[in-house]
Amino acid sequence: MKTILVTGGAGFIGSNLVQLLLRERPQWTVVNLDKLTYAGNAESLADLRSDPRHIFVRGDIANAELVEHLIRSHDVSAVLNLAAESHVDRSILGPGIFVETNVSGTQVLLEAARLSKVNRFVQISTDEVYGSLGKTGKFSEDSPLKPSSPYSASKTAADLLALSYGHTFGLDVVVTRCSNNYGPYQFPEKLIPLMIANALEGRKLPVYGDGQQIRDWIHVDDHCRAILAALEKGVKGEVYNIGSDNEWPNLSIVNRIIEMLGKGAIEYVKDRPGHDRRYAIDARKAHAQLGWSPQIPFAEGLQRTVDWYVENRGWWERVRTGEYRSYYERNYGAR
Repeated sequence: MKTILVTGGAGFIGSNLVQLLLRERPQWTVVNLDKLTYAGNAESLADLRSDPRHIFVRGDIANAELVEHLIRSHDVSAVLNLAAESHVDRSILGPGIFVETNVSGTQVLLEAARLSKVNRFVQISTDEVYGSLGKTGKFSEDSPLKPSSPYSASKTAADLLALSYGHTFGLDVVVTRCSNNYGPYQFPEKLIPLMIANALEGRKLPVYGDGQQIRDWIHVDDHCRAILAALEKGVKGEVYNIGSDNEWPNLSIVNRIIEMLGKGAIEYVKDRPGHDRRYAIDARKAHAQLGWSPQIPFAEGLQRTVDWYVENRGWWERVRTGEYRSYYERNYGAR
């Protein structure tokens, strides 16, 4: 029996990861720590309310006393750190909280893991730490770190902190850096769910600049399987790039969504400051060392995603209005 602490487990990737862990490793217990900020949605975990293997705790990773208590009292054997402020636009408007959560919060987790001698700490990061690529080439684990936004700079700092805890204190640390995720339960300010929701509501579909920013897209289920593989098979002190060799310009993604839904009108808007032009991931190391490879073709994954947002309109409408924030109080507040 293992107990895993997942931080940020009510977010997009986190909620999908928690469900995958409980599905794929039924003998495990997951302690899910989430602050339930704007992007954390307890409603995404509604199916797990009666599952004794899922222990949800509302709290901040920067709260050292709470983090140490959870790790010790539940005899946590591994930490999967997904808790982060993660939207580039928000980091431009207010960088401070990104440093507080992504850097200081990660350090608190690392220190608690060190003191409690957890078996493994997996830091879930992003390809944005590498900055922007030219028209050719891919990011490898040896690519220089050149973050372009306060968000990516804070994630870079967190990665280096995690690796330093391995080098200095001997903590078993593994870092994963993933490309753009898509799939169910994604907060509708990100490209794919934003375009789907806007089209369904008859709103314009805002595209930054010329829409030719290129990203490597991976379905969230494939990413979550990679995290599980890194936890179980990763080599101490190593970094693993996670991607699906699936590059698309933003404009092409938007046009495909319009085609799938049969509706939607593009509106070009001013590009955001420092917008990276292209990301692409070389994931050969993960293939070789983790025995992992993506399983969901993009055409299939995108169709499934569109279908999910069509079928779960109530979920993202509650997110749009802020009503989703009352779910926790309704269901857990009296406990």
